[in-house]
Amino acid sequence: MSSHDRALNPSGTYIAPEADPASQTTIIPHNQQPLVIRSYPSESQLNKSIQYAAAAQEKWARVPLSQRIAIGRRFMEEFSNMRDEIPLELTLQMGRPVSQVPGEIRGMLDRADYMLSIAESALADVSLADTDKPGFRRFIKRVPLGVVLVVAPWNYPFLVMINSVLPALIAGNAVIIKPSPQTPLAAERFASAFHKAGVPRDALQVIHLSPELTTAAAKHPLVDFVSFTGSVAGGRAVDIAAAEAPGFKGVGLELGGKDPAYVRADANLDYTVPELVDGAMFNSGQSCCAVERIYVHESIYDDFVSRFVELTKKYKLGDPTKPETTLGPVVSVASAERIRKQVAAAVLAGAKALIPEDLFAAARPGTAYVAPQVLVDVNHTMEVMKEETFGPIVGIQKVSSDEEALALMNDSQYGLTASIWTNAEANPESQEAFLRLVDELHTGTVFLNRCDFLDPALAWTGVKNSGRGVSLSKFGYDQLTRAKSVHMKIKTSQ
Repeated sequence: MSSHDRALNPSGTYIAPEADPASQTTIIPHNQQPLVIRSYPSESQLNKSIQYAAAAQEKWARVPLSQRIAIGRRFMEEFSNMRDEIPLELTLQMGRPVSQVPGEIRGMLDRADYMLSIAESALADVSLADTDKPGFRRFIKRVPLGVVLVVAPWNYPFLVMINSVLPALIAGNAVIIKPSPQTPLAAERFASAFHKAGVPRDALQVIHLSPELTTAAAKHPLVDFVSFTGSVAGGRAVDIAAAEAPGFKGVGLELGGKDPAYVRADANLDYTVPELVDGAMFNSGQSCCAVERIYVHESIYDDFVSRFVELTKKYKLGDPTKPETTLGPVVSVASAERIRKQVAAAVLAGAKALIPEDLFAAARPGTAYVAPQVLVDVNHTMEVMKEETFGPIVGIQKVSSDEEALALMNDSQYGLTASIWTNAEANPESQEAFLRLVDELHTGTVFLNRCDFLDPALAWTGVKNSGRGVSLSKFGYDQLTRAKSVHMKIKTSQ
């Protein structure tokens, strides 16, 4: 079957004529109306698409690295040219206030810029000339894995896709993106910018898949690596599928979080409170690294809680397509109901809810709108302090010492990020205390006086049920390549 026999939809992704009629429908969160429908391929077409990707990868890997980097730069230009079209389109798909979408666009371009800037050094041969014996030459190459399947989420689709798709392509891999059914247009737009920049269509494909077809793709013998971002259950399913596949393929898993913050006694509350409110509530709390539990030193606890509550009350919950809205719906009615049940269970167990429900009239049962909520009198017997909420909810607990805070922060099945808030600028001993806590925290990233932020120069990684593997930084390239050793004995004469 030649490329001319395949139909292209407007995004440039392939739709097979023999595609199975099974499909997915994207529902607009704020009004529950259908937005777009995408059909799934048949198993035979999925197999052909993966075969096309494998064939394209061999050609793409032979394109000089400098040219691939230049194509990456053109991708940034092409995507930037779309920036006015993206905000409303993304808001309709996943519900973030339209005024806040440009931040994701800027963040994605910043990450792309950094990963392109380090590509040459990260992918360079490792010379061993300093220790080579006379007549020998040894070096280690970084070579592409082959075909990389990227299973992308809906909550920050552009930010998450750039983490793996761009370095995979720059390293010489082919990529198949399986987007969330909630954000199909984001993946299609993302891929179209790469295609316009010069990435061959077979080397980067967007394929909408059912869970069963996703499993089949993860098991496919021509798929060499699976990069998954999503739930713990979803990550486990992908890991099992990969393990059951022929051979031994790699899997990168960026899963859930229940990220803690600890506010020490000397924290600057004028700075700390707004940062943590934003870290808990931005994107309606739907971030793997959102702040979901806060531990505050008893000496400043009451003041902190009072300030936190007053600032939270100022959010404007409503239609995310309106510029004045600062808090949109969560992704679905089912998600909203799950969040409400978690809050209700905490209150029934003794927690106190500090935000009056009538302040946020839009948050009605049967809708995807969830009022922001601050819970006190919480403890670790409550699900709201132990299980991922993924909503605009935070529990605040009083502690008496660094040791108590440390024990509570580590008392979790997750380990993505943790943040510590203390006046390291004025108190050198506070910075020392922070560094001691860094060594004891079971987490992938530890922040001082910031949260919910990815620096592309740092490795993005998690421990425990937050997953395994690395994206961003030099180590993000390492995950998407393999080492190939070259051992040359040049002099063979006596």
